[in-house]
Amino acid sequence: MSTRRLALLSLFLVGAVANADGPSWAKFASGNGSIAFLAIGTLLPLSREEGSGREHALRTADALFVSVSFSEGLKALTHVRRPDSTAHDSFPSGHATAAFAVATMESEFHPREAPLWYAGAAAIADSRVVLHRHRWSDVVAGAALGFGTAKWELSQRHGFLIRPWLSDGNSVGILVSSNF
Repeated sequence: MSTRRLALLSLFLVGAVANADGPSWAKFASGNGSIAFLAIGTLLPLSREEGSGREHALRTADALFVSVSFSEGLKALTHVRRPDSTAHDSFPSGHATAAFAVATMESEFHPREAPLWYAGAAAIADSRVVLHRHRWSDVVAGAALGFGTAKWELSQRHGFLIRPWLSDGNSVGILVSSNF
């Protein structure tokens, strides 16, 4: 793994450790760190993979979108109260769902980096409990949903909703699947 790749993948963890005084690391992990993790995980294949980068980025985005959609649907069905408020959208954790969907996709594409991806996803999930936004059951369910959706995505020949269309190498597009 190159130094550049390691630096990009470690961005989240370094930021969390640098801000490890109480809950500030958790605020980073739930906020800017989560955004950076998801963006890097979705867009990094475009910059480092020659032929398959576009497809990997689209497949990761597809798994992310579908898993978060499932998570939001479950929140609407279950109406579980958050530990810190009266909001009834705690189960499952959307942060954990998204982070584990991206971690699972990137770990499949780059198995040697799997520990970094899953460590980042676990830190995001843990931050939600530390900040009293979720219970452990919420983040475990979210992690399982993200992992399972990504594995399901990977088992498909094409994506769930987004199917990369690559023709003669000079054109690229996105076809929205009608088979979902």
